[in-house]
This record gives sequence, structure tokens and C-alpha cells, in this order.
Amino acid sequence: MEMNTVPKSHPDKGKDNHAFLAEEKDLTRIDLNLTSEDGEDAHDDQPKSFLQKNVEWAEACLMKNKDRIILALLLVLLAGYAAMLIAACILNYKQAVELLAVTIVVIFFLAWDWLMQRYGDLLCQKFSPICELWDGNWFWIKWVVYAVLLVMLVCWLVFDTAKSGTRQLVSFAGLVLLILLMALFSKRPTRIHWRTLFWGVGLQFVFGLLMLRTDVGLKALQWVGNKVETFLSYSNSGAKMVFGESYEDHFFAFKVMPSIVFVSTIISVLYHVGFMQWLILKIGFVMHVSMGTSLTESTAAAGNMFLGQTESLLLIRPYIHQMTRSEIHAVTAGGFASVSGSILAAYISLGVKASHLLTASIMSAPASLAIAKVFWPETEPAKVSREIKMPRGETNNLLEAVAQGACSSAPLVANIVVNLIAFVSILAFMDETLSWLGALFDYPQFSFSLICSYVFAPLAFVMGVSWEDSFIVGELIGIKTFLNEFVSYERLSVLIKNREEGKPEYVGIVKQYISIHSQTIATYALCGFSNFGSLGMIIGVMNTLAPERISDFTDCGLRALTAGSVACFMTACIAGILYVPELQCDSVFGALANISVWNTSTEISECCCQLYNSVKATTPMNMTNGTSILQRCCAFAPSAFFNCTIGLEAIIPHGVKCH
Repeated sequence: MEMNTVPKSHPDKGKDNHAFLAEEKDLTRIDLNLTSEDGEDAHDDQPKSFLQKNVEWAEACLMKNKDRIILALLLVLLAGYAAMLIAACILNYKQAVELLAVTIVVIFFLAWDWLMQRYGDLLCQKFSPICELWDGNWFWIKWVVYAVLLVMLVCWLVFDTAKSGTRQLVSFAGLVLLILLMALFSKRPTRIHWRTLFWGVGLQFVFGLLMLRTDVGLKALQWVGNKVETFLSYSNSGAKMVFGESYEDHFFAFKVMPSIVFVSTIISVLYHVGFMQWLILKIGFVMHVSMGTSLTESTAAAGNMFLGQTESLLLIRPYIHQMTRSEIHAVTAGGFASVSGSILAAYISLGVKASHLLTASIMSAPASLAIAKVFWPETEPAKVSREIKMPRGETNNLLEAVAQGACSSAPLVANIVVNLIAFVSILAFMDETLSWLGALFDYPQFSFSLICSYVFAPLAFVMGVSWEDSFIVGELIGIKTFLNEFVSYERLSVLIKNREEGKPEYVGIVKQYISIHSQTIATYALCGFSNFGSLGMIIGVMNTLAPERISDFTDCGLRALTAGSVACFMTACIAGILYVPELQCDSVFGALANISVWNTSTEISECCCQLYNSVKATTPMNMTNGTSILQRCCAFAPSAFFNCTIGLEAIIPHGVKCH
């Protein structure tokens, strides 16, 4: 037949036809897949070994009793920890008391969270009648409470001033003046929410009173400060290994900067385990309930205690586009009024007291919200009323968290170093240029630092700094505002070092250090990112996070910078009211040695009382040059418990005033 005459290789036979080829390939693929599936099914149909059956049974049991097993393991671990703690307390209670205190605090918060989750709704129902009664009469209750607290504060100030001197009154007047000025220049003075202001200042005052005036608070603050300093000292091991034994020769670069890397790593670890988010939410909730601020701005303010300006903004990133302009202003002001934990470590490494830096960082959070709401009151309802969802860390395990925390500190360290080089160089250039211009008019002392000292000296004075120290503190405030807070703290550390090393107070007419009280106020006033360099940085970050709101950010930028600065100054005023430094009687008597007539002073009276306490004599006193101060104390503030004429042994009972 004709069909049979076609060659096998001819296209008409279909061998080279692409459609047939594709079909052949598909059939081949299907056959292969079928073969593979058949092979798997055949493998599954094979009988399981004894070992495989037992492994699968164990896996099923573990999955079924997973929760019970985890609970049992936790109970075993807790029992072991309790046994270890009891044994440590029995064997060495003085060292174990710190661990015991931390354990009690952790148990309290865990129990509180558990009770609120389980019985929170029930408690709200039980107390709802009381809450309704409270809300119905809140207008009268709040003003009565405010009036009572104000009267108590005034009475306390009167009695405290009678005991400690008038410096506390100056700081109180400075606090009132700052608040009045902010209210006067407020965006909407008639819309100020006074509850936010009173609660913010009240939280500052209560926390400062607990930390700076009570014996328990002072000891706790000193203990925490010492532990923080000890903790930061571990960064020296890494610095020594990398830079060698002589790493302290380059103090700032090789000793201060490694502490930032260390603290950044620890914060990353705490963020990974969820502790940082938990702590920020708790503190933010307290400010939200008490001060009446929104959830977003309260959370950001709480985050500013531990994180930097940009990191705290990331906490509320999903909500930025919904925030009102007043909320944006408050969040930005909070960033200016505080410093991050990593930067705090650097200041401590410079020699600034850790206890005061920690207190300042915490006290400035409610202050920033309070004064921001005075300077730019809220006129719109908050759009974010539901619970804030905190983002979890992006790391998968602890090792990755450590590595990420260390690496993320590199840009921060580089930024600090290059900015410090730039700003110190600019300051030196400006001082030298102005000095050259001043020399043309026979005044070579003219400089940018001198301008700052005169411009900001009145501000330092109303915060409670003595007038003779106010020019130095004013200079530090000016440098911090126009340049960088690191430069100011570096200069403050030099003043601290000069005083601790016992150097002369004056060299010529130039003061070499300031008093402890002035030094403390300066520490609180400088503790914040409120400078023009940070303003540019935070506007850039905001533009990245929410570019559609950039016009709102730029509008409130300068106001937020002002509010953040004033928040720091308010914290300094509270410290000036509450902090009473330990008397340095050697310095007091040394300054009085060449003064013929002593003016009335509570410091002199207290030092004379301490001198009476320290004197023991069994024979009539021989008033030689060595006892001239004692003789003058007898003339200035004679004591009923010390016989200045006979000079017999007089032991004053502990706690009895001798004047």
C-alpha cells in the first residue's frame, strides 16, 4: 500500500512531529511519577520495625502531654531555685539578700499579671459602683486633692527650708516659672489639660522624694548605681583584650565606647526574651492611666527611658500615621528629654554618678509628657484607643540577639565619635575666632563658651545652682543645646575629677570645680538629647517612618525641642528641691578660716554640731591654733550638750540636735 511506502524517517510518519514528542514526554513524566508514588506506597506498606514503633509511640505521648511535661519541668526548676535561695540565705545572708530582693520583685509582678488576666474583669465589676461614684464627682474631688497636695507641699517646703536653707525655695520658684512660661507661650493656652500637668509633676516629685530623701530610697538608689557601675566595668575585659593593657590611655575611644557596645548587646538580649517590651508596656500603662495621655505617647515616653529616639519611635511605628499633631509633638519632645541606656553607660564611664543619671532618665519621662501637653494641648480625640501591640525581636535565638546587638552598636559608636570630633573642633574654632575678635577690643577672653555662660546663667540660678557656679553650669547648658550633650558631660567630668582630686577651687579668677549640689543639678539638666543636631536627626527618621506626615513633624520640631529642654530643666528643679548633699565640713571650715565674722548658716551650724560630736577631752581645753575652729564654733553656735568652757568629755546622744 501507498502508506507503507513512506519512509520511517519521513515527517509524515510523525516521529519528528512536536505534538507527538510533547505527548510522549508527558506520558513518560506521568509514568515516572506513578512509579515514584507507587514506590512510596509500597515502602509505607512495609512492616515497621520494633524501634520505629516505639519512637512513634514516644513522640505521640510527648505531643499529647506536652503542657504537663513543661509544667513539671518548670516546677522542678522552681523547686531547685527555691532550695538554692534558701541555702544561700542560710549560709551567707548578706550576699544573698540582693538575690532575694530581685526574686520577691519578680514574683510580685508575675503574680500581679496572673491575677489581672484571671480575675481582672471580675474586679472591675466589683469596683464599678465605686468607679461610677468617683467619675460622677471627679470634678470636685480632683480640685480638693490638688489643693490638699499643694498645701502639704508648701508646708513641707517651709519646714524643710527652715532646716536646710533657702536653696530649695529657689528651685521651687524656678519650677513654677518654667511651667508658667510654657503655659504663656502655649499653642492653645485655654485648652491645657491640668490633670496631665499635675500628675506629671506629681510623679516626678513622688519618685524623687522616694529616691533622694528617704533612707530606704537613697540606699536602694546607691545600691542600684553601684551595681550598674560594676556591671559596666565588665566591658573593660573586652576592651583590654582588643586594645591591650594600655587601653585606658585613650580613655574615651577605648574605655567609654566599649561600654556602649556592651549595653547595646544586653538590651538586644532583653528585647529578644520579651522583658524590655513587658517593662515598657507596664510603665506606659501607668502614665496612660494616671496622666490621661494616649497609649501611643505613653508607650513612646516609657520606651525613651531605655531606648534611643529612633528605637522608641519604632515601638509605635504602625500607629504614627494615625497620631494627632499634639501626640507627634509629645512623642518628639519625649525623645529630646531623655537618653538611651547605651548613652547612659557612656556618661557613667566618664565619672558621672550612675544613681543620678538613672533617676534623671526615669523622672524626665512624665515631665516630658506633662510639659508637652502644656506647650501643645490636645484638641482632637485619640485615634488609637486599643491595646498597643509591641513588635517582637527579629532574632531567632539568644546567640543571634547577642550578635545583632553588638553589630547594631557599631553605627552608634561611629556616630558618637565622629560627632564628638566635629563638635569639639567646631567649638575650639569658634572660641579661638571670637577670642581673636575680642582681642581687637582688648578682651581676649571673649568666646562662645563665655556667651553661653552669661546667657544661661540666670536659668542655672533659678534651677537652684549657686550664683558663683551658675556661669559654669550655664556654659554646660549652652554647649549641650547648641552642640552636643556629650561635650557638656565631658566637661562636667573634668570638673568632677578636679574636685575629687582635691585641686584648688580657684586658679586665679577661674573656678576649677563646682559644689556637689550644683554638680547634681547640672547632671539632671544635661540628661537629654535636646540639641539642634538631634532635631535634624529625628526629623529625618520621622520622614522615613511616615513620609506623609513630614509637614507635621517639621511644624512641631522647634516646639518639641523646647519642651524637651524644659522637661530636663524641670527634673533639675525637682532635684534641687529634694537633693541635700552630704556636708563636706572640711571644705566649709576651710573656706571660713580667713573670715573674721561668720554669717548665719545652717551648714555652719550643722558642721559645728558634727565637730562637737567628734571632740572628746578629759582635761580643760588649750585653745591653740589647732582648735581655733572649735573655739569659733563655741562662739557662733554654743551647744547645751557641750561645755565649751571646761571642755570635758561630752558625748551627744545619736540623733539629738546640738544647736
